[in-house]
Amino acid sequence: MDAPDDPFATATVAVQNVHVRYKTPSVDAAERRRGSLARRVAQRVMQREPQVVVRALSGISFVARSGEQIGIVGQNGSGKSTLLRIIAGLERPARGQVLAEATPILVGVNAALIPDLSGVQNVHLGCLAMGMSPAEAEASAPDVIDLARLGKSIYLPMKTYSSGMGARLRFAIATAARPRILLIDEALATGDAAFKERSEARMQRMRDEAGTVFLVSHAAQTIEETCTRAIWLNYGRLVLDGPAADVALRYRKWAWAIAKDKPDEAKRLIEAAFAERRETYVRVDEPMPHRGYRPRHAPPSHAKHPALPSSTKPNRSER
Repeated sequence: MDAPDDPFATATVAVQNVHVRYKTPSVDAAERRRGSLARRVAQRVMQREPQVVVRALSGISFVARSGEQIGIVGQNGSGKSTLLRIIAGLERPARGQVLAEATPILVGVNAALIPDLSGVQNVHLGCLAMGMSPAEAEASAPDVIDLARLGKSIYLPMKTYSSGMGARLRFAIATAARPRILLIDEALATGDAAFKERSEARMQRMRDEAGTVFLVSHAAQTIEETCTRAIWLNYGRLVLDGPAADVALRYRKWAWAIAKDKPDEAKRLIEAAFAERRETYVRVDEPMPHRGYRPRHAPPSHAKHPALPSSTKPNRSER
């Protein structure tokens, strides 16, 4: 995919050297055997269990542009959902920052709707929660209901829905507002074939309207078929960033090698991907208000001003 002549004209999200860490208790089995039961209970009560630092994301940098549908692939624990939450501004990185030209909307299988209310009622509440006026929510409801295609179940409480039905409704609500930046966490993975076709058409419409879509999915084939670009994460590190068909296929080969217990082949595949990746460097300058960029997180303490993406060294997807 060629990079635009003016990177400022189309950049919608800039992720600059983002690191995310968190601490979690870790009691080694040997330590458990050495300590008495009373000692272990006391440590738990006093919250003095040994802790380890988990590096959820390590030095992630990239620039997203209008019209791109960016798939994020990786095994469980690779940092995919963490990255979406960082972009959405729901978590703060330990280092680095994220800048966005508009407020990203995150939708996922755990998006908060009210289980005791019907699907129809949740459609209206969801539209209002995204900033629509009552009139806009009323006008958008038929389109949302049509996309979700839940039949008469749309009039039943959401607590009666299957996980797939709930995911379809959340996706339909999230796309009703036509956000400039949409973050989808596994919302498409639970849909049937008919819903997949409709959701792909909706995502294509959003792309035509110059939106930016991030999609997390364990199904690399979904990324390959619906996205223009893909990012492969592994234990918080960026393995590869490039055309969706290429990245998703290489990830699928690596995942197959892991599943078939072929560690040497898996190691060869991921090392080759790391070797081919070209680093993206995001430089930030003083803000330019007319550009409309907003930092998703407070700048570092030494910075005097918020920042905006200035330039990047092209990676595979921006050549």
